[in-house]
Amino acid sequence: MTSPHAPVLIAEVLDALAPRKGDVIIDATFGAGGYTRAILKTGATVVALDRDPTVQVHADAVANDYPETFRLIRTPFSGLSDAFAQSGEVKLDGVVFDIGVSSMQLDQAERGFSFMRDGPLDMRMSDEGVTAADIVNSWDHGPLAHIFKLYGDERQSGRVATAILRRRVEQPFSRTLDLAEVVEKALGGRRGAAIHPATRVFQALRIAVNDELGELRAGLEAAEATLAPGGRLAVVTFHSLEDRIVKAFLTERTGNAPGGSRHAPVAVETRKPSFTLSFKGAVEAGEAELAANPRARSAKLRAAVRTDAAPWGRIAA
Repeated sequence: MTSPHAPVLIAEVLDALAPRKGDVIIDATFGAGGYTRAILKTGATVVALDRDPTVQVHADAVANDYPETFRLIRTPFSGLSDAFAQSGEVKLDGVVFDIGVSSMQLDQAERGFSFMRDGPLDMRMSDEGVTAADIVNSWDHGPLAHIFKLYGDERQSGRVATAILRRRVEQPFSRTLDLAEVVEKALGGRRGAAIHPATRVFQALRIAVNDELGELRAGLEAAEATLAPGGRLAVVTFHSLEDRIVKAFLTERTGNAPGGSRHAPVAVETRKPSFTLSFKGAVEAGEAELAANPRARSAKLRAAVRTDAAPWGRIAA
């Protein structure tokens, strides 16, 4: 079955995970099964996670080829530990995350992720919770402007929020192209811009609808708590907000966070690092992959190996 979504940095992810026969790996973002199939070919078992109900057709195809070593559990990242317990497996040897929206979600107009295709203003990765329409039709000016600035880096976030509030008084938003047009007008049209004016606003709404950053933090914590000593963690991000969270998590958990003042009181408890880095910094796509898959241009891979230290717990927001 041809995949509608090409996984990025797949060779590098496999190097970081180092799966082998008998290992158990969680693919926390199953999607169309690209990483999962590559891992299964090594003889490892895959417990795949995804909150998107539309991936089931791809999961059925994988299960048909690997009936003994594959299963899919519908859950967001925050349910990783519970999903592993549900799987019945004993030892978790690796976890891979591929963060963000997939190309197949963008290509499905009815999902409402794209400002280039007309569809319902939805943007939910699952079939539960508030939609993008709920947010733009009910949130006040301040919270709207805040997410546009924080999640979308939209410099004119206040102007966009004002335009949305004015328009929704006349008619609530329900379609993607409708919202895109209002945003475009609020920002003065395209005027040769490299990206569509609605790009940042749609990104911010998608992140808010799906609590993507909160789920990423929860997923990293769950992986830390569930991986066995020696287990490998690989995380592919496509956005600076996501990468900063992963980088900060690994910096802290490897014991490389900047120390406090030398004049400050000595800490009562010194935590042992719960991870060691697989390599310094982030790995990015090479020229050959970029030529074949332009989506890889912003991808970054960070990886680490679990130590035998106790989990650290909550990540600071």
